[in-house]
Amino acid sequence: MTKASRTKRILKIIGGLIIFFTLPSLLFYGFIYLKYNDELPVGKIDKQADALATSMLIALDFEAYKNTDYLEWTFKGRHFYKWFKANNRCEVYWDDFKVELDLRDHDNSKVFVAEQEYNGIEKHDYTQKAEAFFNNDSFWLVAPYKVFDNGVERRIVESEDGDKSLLVTYTKGGTTPGDSYLWHFDKDGKPKSFQMWVDILPIGGIEATWENWMITESGAMLPTLHNILFLGLEIDDVKGTVLKD
Repeated sequence: MTKASRTKRILKIIGGLIIFFTLPSLLFYGFIYLKYNDELPVGKIDKQADALATSMLIALDFEAYKNTDYLEWTFKGRHFYKWFKANNRCEVYWDDFKVELDLRDHDNSKVFVAEQEYNGIEKHDYTQKAEAFFNNDSFWLVAPYKVFDNGVERRIVESEDGDKSLLVTYTKGGTTPGDSYLWHFDKDGKPKSFQMWVDILPIGGIEATWENWMITESGAMLPTLHNILFLGLEIDDVKGTVLKD
């Protein structure tokens, strides 16, 4: 066999392997896109939107959440948090890292590697990573309580059958400003799911459930499970307390 024919055969095999492994993924993505992709709905910014957001907070007992000084949870079994909410500090743990994250001034944050304080050149990178983890993972825990944060736009969206949903857009802050979420509610006004139009997902309108709500020691209501397509996103070891003076 000549060198040219061997090369051609190798390239043919490589091409076949690429098609074998990528074609099912492309077909699956195409199916998901056609089945679930939705355009971002157009809603109205008005008093009805604010009233719907307020009804959601009442259904979740926002006062109990607001008075919760400390929250603790595990996200997907990989990231661990101790959030001193009243003091704007959070301890973020993953692998051998611990970051004492100052949410007001990141320059005051501390980084530990294998329980030893770290002040090397990558300290800023580890702090930013901890912040990104916190922004994402805390959102899956407390997003409903953030609907009146600064920079949040609220719109009411009405379906053809008259159901009202709340479209929330974060115009600033967090890790990916500009993301939008369409909240759907149960008969008691409590969130049951939202659809997402977010920068990190190529498909708009993917729905995630908000379920298995629990009531913490402080009275705050928090979810412990989200189902997204075929995946379950679990939040474990959730605690919420009012710290003693």
